[in-house]
Amino acid sequence: MMERLESWKLALERLRSAQSADWAEAGRLVAEIARMSTDVTLRQAAEQALPVLRQAVDNDDHSVALAAQRRISVVLEVIHDLTAPRFGRRNAMPKKLSSEDRARKVLGLPLAVQLTCEDINQAYRRAAKGMHPDHGGSAQAFIDLAAARDILIHPGAHKDA
Repeated sequence: MMERLESWKLALERLRSAQSADWAEAGRLVAEIARMSTDVTLRQAAEQALPVLRQAVDNDDHSVALAAQRRISVVLEVIHDLTAPRFGRRNAMPKKLSSEDRARKVLGLPLAVQLTCEDINQAYRRAAKGMHPDHGGSAQAFIDLAAARDILIHPGAHKDA
């Protein structure tokens, strides 16, 4: 797929930089892109460019030629975005939370702060008021809350899950 994108990019660059544009050739190329591209944005850009490119064939109107050039530029910009190298960890999965960090989230406690037993119990009592089965909460949520409190009070007794 990347090779096809590169060849389309080169062909569009050549057409765009030509002294007199061959709008029929540009139309054929953009129609191929619209038909064969797997990327939704690229396909949409190509489909939107087609009517303008077809109108530019055998048309001496300068404004139509400018519009066709702009449409070619939009398609080319989308191809550039798709072929640009990606740096960093954009598509990396988020780091898994430890069981202690998950317990802190359940209780609504900050992740990187030293906690006392009293802090943990206060957070537990505050959260338990709304999650208790007698007050409209679910039994499973209440059990999870109690387990989170136990993990934080006795951190060495539980292994990471």
